[in-house]
Amino acid sequence: MSFTTPELCPTRLNRCELAVPGSSPKFFEKAAKSDADAIFLDLEDAVAPSDKEQARKNIIEALNDIDWGDKVMSVRINGLDTHYMYRDVVDIVEKAGERLDLIMIPKVGTASDIYAVDMLVTQIETAIGRKKRIGFEMIIETALGMQNVHEIAAASKRNESLHFGVADYAASTKARTTSIGGPNPLYGVLTDPAEDGSRDYHWGDMWHYAIARMVVAARANGLRAIDGPFGDFSDPDGFTAHGNRAAILGCEGKWAIHPSQIDLANSIFTPAEEEVAKGRRILEAMEKAQAEGAGAVALDGKLIDIASIKQAEALVNQADIISARTKG
Repeated sequence: MSFTTPELCPTRLNRCELAVPGSSPKFFEKAAKSDADAIFLDLEDAVAPSDKEQARKNIIEALNDIDWGDKVMSVRINGLDTHYMYRDVVDIVEKAGERLDLIMIPKVGTASDIYAVDMLVTQIETAIGRKKRIGFEMIIETALGMQNVHEIAAASKRNESLHFGVADYAASTKARTTSIGGPNPLYGVLTDPAEDGSRDYHWGDMWHYAIARMVVAARANGLRAIDGPFGDFSDPDGFTAHGNRAAILGCEGKWAIHPSQIDLANSIFTPAEEEVAKGRRILEAMEKAQAEGAGAVALDGKLIDIASIKQAEALVNQADIISARTKG
């Protein structure tokens, strides 16, 4: 290992993050009773300009009055290039009480964007004597943000997670897309011709590079990596496929833009029972080897290295957190 090790952000269950428009308070109670691990109340894209002020008031009231249980609560503020952003931060942090856990910062382009929000939040927290420090979620959804993703991830001690905002990212890079977060049938390759001249066409994942790069930046700085929206909520199989891809690349959660996607996300990002069982066996084998003074750990005829042990620890820890929440 390097002498420099990432400082891990606070542990939070983040399998499914449900998006709820701040201008639609009729959805708040349903969201609070849902099985989503995290909720972000939205002041940005889902709210029309004429509704911004009222949406802000709705969110403040909801954070103070509604029982959100053990959910992680976040508010997506408006972008730093708008005149709504400063009032979002001031009013939400000053008036929403201690229930607010995170602020979601959209369209982050540079590390200085995070610095600016950090300065403002820090001043407000100090002024009002807030007990709990607010963390930051950052959406990488522009070419500029992806170019600077490593600096962004390291920009503040408040940083907790990076999210991939596929729709705006596609617009920023002028990518050809057919849906929010979905594939494009033209993004693929042909196999070489067979003897009869036939060729197979294989679709590719046009978002693979972007998500993989974001995951590296997140993990190198001790942050969570979260996949963003899948727009076609009538396509559970498509959501599941893209969620599995994100999980395999290192993400630990995905957005739900519709209640029907909550259970899908929770299932995708909950470790399988057989994986957890194997993880526990790895840790037991490690403890036994240490007790016997053995220098190597073996299980089922295979040598277990330190990387396998760390993966097992992370897997078992996540399973225990999920189990505790489910029983609670």
